Amino acid sequence: MRDSTFKSAFNDRTAKTFMAVLFGATLLVTVLNQLFPADSALHVSAYTVTLLGKYLCYALLALALDLVWGYCGILSLGHGAFFALGGYAMGMYLMRQIGDRGVYGNPELPDFMVFLNWSELPWYWHGFDQFWFTALMILLVPGLLAFVFGWLAFRSRVTGVYLSIITQALTYALMLAFFRNELGFGGNNGLTDFKDLLGFSLQSDTTRVGLLIATAVALAGAFILCRWITGSKLGRVVMAVRDAESRARFVGYRTEHYKLWIFTLSAILAGIAGALYVPQVGIINPGEFSPLNSIELVVWVAVGGRATLYGAVIGAILVNYGKTVFTGIMPEAWLFALGGLFVAVTVFLPHGLVGLVAENWGKVKTRFAQNGNASNTTNPAEGDTP
Repeated sequence: MRDSTFKSAFNDRTAKTFMAVLFGATLLVTVLNQLFPADSALHVSAYTVTLLGKYLCYALLALALDLVWGYCGILSLGHGAFFALGGYAMGMYLMRQIGDRGVYGNPELPDFMVFLNWSELPWYWHGFDQFWFTALMILLVPGLLAFVFGWLAFRSRVTGVYLSIITQALTYALMLAFFRNELGFGGNNGLTDFKDLLGFSLQSDTTRVGLLIATAVALAGAFILCRWITGSKLGRVVMAVRDAESRARFVGYRTEHYKLWIFTLSAILAGIAGALYVPQVGIINPGEFSPLNSIELVVWVAVGGRATLYGAVIGAILVNYGKTVFTGIMPEAWLFALGGLFVAVTVFLPHGLVGLVAENWGKVKTRFAQNGNASNTTNPAEGDTP
């Protein structure tokens, strides 16, 4: 039964369309970057490749939030924390790969530790010279934090705006902690000056394209996983918890267990997004923990459309593309534009852009059907005498 459910999630039309568009765009960008020279009008620059990769990381993050907010009703204003933790785990690995190529030439300590007169590597940095250990931490650290936080919150039946405020307080507390130099994560400057990943130079166009493809594969895999979950019995129970938690609890479901499971999985997906983000942008600092980032994330999902999965992806890409363009024209007005966008979507598009398109498409289909029926009733059948 589970296999058939997974196959149906993989084979449904929405999933096929999503993956066709995603991989088609990725393949097109790859070909235009690798096969056309820089002076060609068809060439796609390395900057554009990196920008698209960043957008796909944000799309994966939005997908993670849509799973927990759209389908479980948990409005998390702290998912930026899980994103940043995954990013820091990857950043620690990349810093360990620099070795003696740093400014100070220390084969063991990162440059910022040498600058701050650290004598030895902190215990929690050990193991990050191995990629398998880093990959494990990318999943484990955000997942464990979400599990502990969720277990305490859901067990105490904290819901609604109170839960949202607590999640925002969580990411703000982490931001303040990571700003401290004593914590050993680079303080205000964070981690940067990365050289290579798995032996491949991060400055190479080929590596940038490889990271873009890896991000697209991760996004596609996460989409299929979320599609499978939301279409399964587990997903139906989770949506019942979203719509009427007290009734679901009354009929015997341990609602806190379902919420905890979904919240933890969502945090892991956010951590993966952060890990893919860092080698593409080349830096991770405490600013990624900013509550404003988590609020922006909510706007992405709201603009695209909650409880659709692909709507969250569309919203993340569109809003961030708009941010790229708008901040280049009027950088000081971006936050006002973002706030106005959120208000406009809340008032006029409660179901987001996807809901608007679906509603209008339904009206068009109904109109065509009515016109077809009218023509069938007015035109005589072929061969009949009028």
